[in-house]
Amino acid sequence: MSTTPTPTMLRALPGGHRERLMRLAREVSFPQGTRLFEEGARADRFWIIRSGRVELDMHVPGRRAAVIENLGHDELVGWSWLFAPYVWHLGAEATTPVRAYEFDAVAVRSMCQDDPALGNAVSQWVGQVLAHRLRASRTRLLDLYAPYGADAGI
Repeated sequence: MSTTPTPTMLRALPGGHRERLMRLAREVSFPQGTRLFEEGARADRFWIIRSGRVELDMHVPGRRAAVIENLGHDELVGWSWLFAPYVWHLGAEATTPVRAYEFDAVAVRSMCQDDPALGNAVSQWVGQVLAHRLRASRTRLLDLYAPYGADAGI
């Protein structure tokens, strides 16, 4: 998978923006095996992992769900909340007990709309995460499903 680290909120957002966003955070925990969301369901929240691991997966017709990425400390779980039509593009499951900060998507989008500088910073951060996840998804799906030697002619 990708060798570049996923952009974290700590690295991506200036201190003042981080502090404002964290005022909306609610501490939550999930036992191992909890599905945080399913592909195609309404994306109305997101999480920053405090401890534990979350696995992102993608439905593949006729096969088991493909694990796309494993997330841990300080990583963003969920980006679909920021982009209409606000439905999950992947699924997510806690593979260990997880403690996280949970954010209400409507409240964060409203805060971003009221403060364009914050909105731009959040959009840049989530966009960087999205780009990272797309690269990881492509690599993982090629690893899992491409025939050996498929890239020989590229």
